Amino acid sequence: MKDKLLLASKSLSGISIGDAFGESFFGEESLMKSYIHQRFIPESSLDFTDDTIMSIAVFKSLEKFREINQDFLAEEFTKNYYLDINRGYGPSMHQYFRALKDGENWKKVSYSKFEGQGSMGNGGAMRASLIGAYFYDDLDKLKLNAELSCEVTHANKEAIEGTKAIALAAAFAAQEKLGLIKLNQQDFIQKIKDELNDSDMKSKLNKALYLDGNRSVELLVKTLGNGIKMTAQDTVPIVIWMLSRYRNNFEECLWNTVAALGDRDTTCAMAGGISILCCDENSIPTWVKDVEQWKNSKFYEH
Repeated sequence: MKDKLLLASKSLSGISIGDAFGESFFGEESLMKSYIHQRFIPESSLDFTDDTIMSIAVFKSLEKFREINQDFLAEEFTKNYYLDINRGYGPSMHQYFRALKDGENWKKVSYSKFEGQGSMGNGGAMRASLIGAYFYDDLDKLKLNAELSCEVTHANKEAIEGTKAIALAAAFAAQEKLGLIKLNQQDFIQKIKDELNDSDMKSKLNKALYLDGNRSVELLVKTLGNGIKMTAQDTVPIVIWMLSRYRNNFEECLWNTVAALGDRDTTCAMAGGISILCCDENSIPTWVKDVEQWKNSKFYEH
């Protein structure tokens, strides 16, 4: 179990690095594009956002219960939210935490979103790679725990499929690093797609399969999205495509992912949490030491 927690911890570090990196590229678009072109990180404190904070709660559940405990997760999410509400939480999450603080049940609040459909936001997927790292050797458990973790805040089927997709990508990355499988670009996408239920998410991954070769970032965004709509199916597919090509080089993976702009802290958090599991260690840049450390943060303290 210790090895699995180490893998989950590594993935969480990747999430925090990607999150802080992506967050530093919010600003005037042409300026950000020129920074990305020059591979220059804007002056920023490299602090992580709610993406990492919510992932820390997922890690604590795995550490304590060896699985996702939904009540514990809802409690940790809420506790950490009130430690610092200015970490980039979306409007719907602010409402969610206020409702929980007023004593409402997390399940009722999660399912009440969007006229009972539940939210199809990308918040479940952004914290899913460490679940994939932890359950890399048991895909049934992986899918169950990914769903449980997503349902606490995002009860919609699309959000759940997106969460499973990111967890699966992490599991396959971990399996590759251990020499259990070897996947080319198409195989990587196909293998994830094969494990999902029929959904908009699954058909978007089908589109990703046919975008091989050197595709412009504009075409990728047009076909797969970039998270600007904040939905899972507008966020996860482009991340999976980027990982299918660049996962073995951590820095390349982040630069190519951030080039799509959109919800860049979240897309980079997803990409970072997965790429770190299989990348060549030499591709992790020195600036990662400047990123806020999740292990020493008030959100993780024991």
